[in-house]
Parts: sequence; C-alpha cells; structure tokens
Amino acid sequence: MASTIFKDKTLLITGGTGSFGHTVLKHFLTTDIGEIRIFSRDEKKQDDMRHELQAQYPEHYEKVKFYIGDVRNIQSLRDVMPGVNFIFHAAALKQVPSCEFFPMEAVRTNIEGTDNMLHAAIEANVERVVCLSTDKAAYPINAMGISKAMMEHVITANARVSAQRGGPVICCTRYGNVMCSRGSVIPLFVEQIRAGHPITITDPNMTRFLMNLDEAVDLVMFAFEHANPGDLFIQKSDASTIGDLAKAVQTLFGDTGTRIIGTRHGEKLYETLMTKEERTRSEDMGGYFRVAADTRDLNYDKFFVKGQVHTQADEDYTSHNTRRLNVEQTIQKIMTTDYIKEELAKNAQ
Repeated sequence: MASTIFKDKTLLITGGTGSFGHTVLKHFLTTDIGEIRIFSRDEKKQDDMRHELQAQYPEHYEKVKFYIGDVRNIQSLRDVMPGVNFIFHAAALKQVPSCEFFPMEAVRTNIEGTDNMLHAAIEANVERVVCLSTDKAAYPINAMGISKAMMEHVITANARVSAQRGGPVICCTRYGNVMCSRGSVIPLFVEQIRAGHPITITDPNMTRFLMNLDEAVDLVMFAFEHANPGDLFIQKSDASTIGDLAKAVQTLFGDTGTRIIGTRHGEKLYETLMTKEERTRSEDMGGYFRVAADTRDLNYDKFFVKGQVHTQADEDYTSHNTRRLNVEQTIQKIMTTDYIKEELAKNAQ
C-alpha cells in the first residue's frame, strides 16, 4: 500500500510500539521504504516488538531501528531526527479516565510533547509530518479531549510557521474509536465473557464511531498524500450503539449477560468528528473530509466583510447522525479486525 514516495526514505513513528505503530509496520515493512524508526519510552514494549519482528519478518526486520525517548524531552526528539524524511506522530496519553485524574500529565504529553516534536522536526528540516488526533478534541468535555484540542491548535500554529519558513508540511488527522486498540472496550468484553462474567456497559444508547486499524493507517496515508499546511483530515465512519456492540461481541463469543454501570469520568453520550464551525471550511473528498486551516493573520481589519457571515453549518458530524450499523452489520465490522479473528481462532482450538 505504501506510496512510491517512501522509496529509500526514513519514517519516524512516535509512540511507535502502540496499536497504530504495529499496523504501520505491517503496511510498510515489506515495501521499499529505507528505514522505520520507532520512538517510545517503554523499553519492554520495544523489546517485545523487536522479537516479534525478528520472528515474523526475518528478511526485513533490520529496517526497523528503536529509540528510547519521551516527547516531553525535546533533546531525545532532536537525537532521533537526523536523516528523518517523514513523521507519523502517534505518541499520546489517550485513556479518558486516567487523563481525567491526571490532567497535567495529558498536558505534558499531548500538548507540550507535540510542540516539542514539531519544533525538532522543523529544526531538522523534515519533509512531512502527520499528527494523530481524536474525535474527543471536537467540543471537548474531558481532560483528554481538551488536551488533544489544544494539541490541534499547536499543530496549526506550527504548520503556519513552518510554511512561512519553507519547512515541513504539517497536518493532522482526527478519527474515532479504533476497534480493539489498547484500552478499548471490545477486548474488555471478550475478557469478561471468557471469565464467565456479565459484560459491563456504560450506557446502551451511547454511540461510538467504529474504525479498524487499517482504516486509521489509510486516513494517515490519505492526509500524507493530500495535505496542505495545517489541514485537518477526517474519515467518514460508521457508528453503532454500545448496546448493539455488546450484542455483536456476545453473538460471537457467548452471552454471559450484561450489567449497566453508568458513564465513566468524562464520557460523552456521542462523539463529534467535525464541528459546525469546521464544516463551513470543509471539503468533501469522497471517503474523507478535509478541513482547511484558518490562514488569516491577526490583522482582522482586512478581512472585514459586509453582509451576513456564515460561521457555522447546520449540524455537526457525529456518531449519532452518521450511518448507524445494526447488530449484524456491527458483527461484520468487528470481524475485520485481526484481534477478533485471533480470539475466535482460540475458541476453535
């Protein structure tokens, strides 16, 4: 799938030992890419990934280089930058409850860490940077979403400066829940069923976008290939209720009953991928929306307009008004994930 633009080039993935990093490696490792650098702070996860690659890709694993570091430490980012052409920035604190209890940790990683990464990338004259954001950044109500919303503003500001200096093209992607990624609900449901316990549901009417990891990589690749400085890319996504998602998992793994536990700290009833304000400057590109950056400067006088000024569209783009999957369609959707296929294979043994 990798574009020919990656031939003999060096790609850096921050937070590269996570679910997204694993999927990017699957897409790129057997192509003619020159080198992939994995930057993260957990040496255990790096060692596990190293052994996994040696076992699964014996002819290609040497393309992958591991760097211990933290986006909070700009010097560790500067150390990994020489020779890097492209960056996928996935390093983040992303679990809503933990960010709610430790909001300053989300600030240091998601906001300051992103600013550090972008400054290091501009200094090193990297060519392109794609940053990963979340639907929780749109109309945020929790600390994780607020930190990601601020991260998006940091990205836009740095993209503007970089463009003025002829530096890297910096853009952002925003997507909803990635099924079966670290900390997501489907693996929790499967574990609870395996243990014979009822699965815990926050609110059966709550809706969530459903994406698999391959779609997340496709979105990042689309942004990489089509971005102007400061653009935000959003993938059109299906959604389901948490109640239907639970029924879909139980259809595949067994019905152990359900228990309603109420919403967790900082949770929304539905997710917004694009706000009314963003829709006014969005472009429909088929499977994706491109939201152009607001390129006006601080000299507002020259942008004075007579007559009515439209500052927002009629509605947001949310998990309530996107295409809603029923239980059977949700089963088909979650069956596209490697995790579900692997877990069902275990059941068959």
